[in-house]
Amino acid sequence: MLGIALYASVPSAARSGSLLLFVFAFCVVLSMYGGGFATVPAYLADLFGTQGGGESHGRLLTAWSTAGVLGPVLVNYIREYQLDHGVQRAEAYSITMYILAGLLALGLLCNWAVRPVAAAEFTSAAPPARDGAATSLPRSAASATGPTVTAAVAQPTSKLLLVAAWAAVVTPICWGVAVTLQKTALLFR
Repeated sequence: MLGIALYASVPSAARSGSLLLFVFAFCVVLSMYGGGFATVPAYLADLFGTQGGGESHGRLLTAWSTAGVLGPVLVNYIREYQLDHGVQRAEAYSITMYILAGLLALGLLCNWAVRPVAAAEFTSAAPPARDGAATSLPRSAASATGPTVTAAVAQPTSKLLLVAAWAAVVTPICWGVAVTLQKTALLFR
């Protein structure tokens, strides 16, 4: 619902001349994309169980990527249509934002129409046996694998390896934040 309100408010923010409000609205909208992408697996698992979430996730990603291709095509088509019919360049995206807000509202209605699968329909966490194979290991095999797994988990991690791993994660994030802040500063000059 916040996305709908933000998309619908962008034309007003642009007309008012408030660059700060305009940029803020788009920053929040862009953060929603990543937030939605991050929470989808858990959401699908809640709706369809962990076993059914995988196939649902594939379908959702296919729909998401289709929208990622068709969305910009739609936006560009509407913009060109408006420019060809005399709309000023500054107003060319206003109708597009309202259409996108409407599409988000339609998506919200579709999301409300989805009903979770009954818990009784969830499959068990254990994978099914294949070709008549036993679902449990023999006692000797189970005892042989138990201590090995425990020992591997209990081994301490090297501090140097830990620092290197965190550096590999934090460095690109910091670089991305720095570049984003530089580009944003250019908007306010």
